[in-house]
Formats: sequence, structure tokens, C-alpha cells
Amino acid sequence: MISVDIDKQLGDFALSVTFQGDGGVTALFGPSGSGKTSVVGMIAGLIKPDRGRIVVDGETVFDSARGIHVPAHRRRIGTVFQDGRLFPHLSVARNLDYGRWMTGLPRDEAQYRHVTELLDIAPLVDRRPGALSGGERQRVALGRALLMKPRLMLLDEPLASLDAGRKNEILPYLVRLRDDTKLPMIYVSHDAGEVKLLASRVVLLDGGRVVNSGGVELLRSASS
Repeated sequence: MISVDIDKQLGDFALSVTFQGDGGVTALFGPSGSGKTSVVGMIAGLIKPDRGRIVVDGETVFDSARGIHVPAHRRRIGTVFQDGRLFPHLSVARNLDYGRWMTGLPRDEAQYRHVTELLDIAPLVDRRPGALSGGERQRVALGRALLMKPRLMLLDEPLASLDAGRKNEILPYLVRLRDDTKLPMIYVSHDAGEVKLLASRVVLLDGGRVVNSGGVELLRSASS
């Protein structure tokens, strides 16, 4: 469960967003510039809101009134961006291990095997990111996020930088991730097809505001 009620002034852009997410996949859907990525940054702890409150899995990670701002590395939130953000000088194996190391978790060999098999990345572990396709890099980024044992996954347009073929390659892995891990997820996209396939709840954003929320049937009215 996640509860978000935040305000942030970003230059001339005013963001004021309130929504709740359940244990499934909650999609933040809206046009470019609507504030989706900024919301993800605030949930992850990368951007500090001006006002409000964020609660993840029963823990308040931000509360302006109480002076709470839990650092990003202590929030136990796995984040995957559209460009993967792998370290080019590290092998895939060391990239996978980075999130776990940053959060101070002991290595879990059983989980490592499960995640690499789930995402079909075991054959890639000795390679460098520069030798991977775009789809492979995103699968490694997903694996890195999972190996930190998150209580919430943030997926910020993870397919936006991929061509149609690579998107079709990755989508089944996202469905597998959703169904296998049962982790609550926030999925950011402006692609209605992705959202319909993956999400159980939709939060429609426009101009830094929530204009509607509900089931995926909202996408019909949003695109009409």
C-alpha cells in the first residue's frame, strides 16, 4: 500500500498530487510534462517535496509537518528508469549486486538464482552493459532493483527508449515480474497499451494534477 499527498514547485511548474495505490500495479498515466517522473522521484527520495506526506508499506518516508525525510537508500524502493542507468565500467554481475550492496543486505544466493532465471539474464552476467541490447539492459536494471528486496517497485517509462521489437521482448518479463513477485508497483507511462496489459489501477495526471483515478477503463475516456 502506498499513500501520496505532495506539493512541489519546480520552476514555473506547480505539482500537487494525491493518490493511493494498492498491492497491484498502479499506473501513472498522462502526457509528457504532466509530472509523472517528478512524482516518481519524490516517492523514491530523489526529490524532496515542498509539502505533504508519503507512506510506503505502513512507514512514513516523508512528512513535511513532522520533519521526516528518509534517505533514498533507506526506503527499500526499487527504481527502474527508461535508460536503465547501469554502470558501464562494471560487469552485469556487479551491476546486479550494486543495489543489494548499497542497502547493506547480505547476498542471498537463492534469490539471485531466482531473479536471474526469472529475467533470463544468467547468461549475461560476465558481460559489460555496452555489449547488451536495449532490452537486455532493461532486464538487468529490473534484476538489480529486485535484488535489493524492495517493498515497492517504481518503473519510470522503462520501455520508452526501446523500439517496437524490444518493447515486445520486454513486456512478457514485466508481466512475469508482476505475477511472480506480487510486489506493489508504480508504473509510469503514456502508452495506453502497456498500461492496459500491466495495471490494475490508473491515476491520470495532467498539468501536475490528478484529474481522475480508477480502473483501466479510464483509459478509454482519456484517449477519446
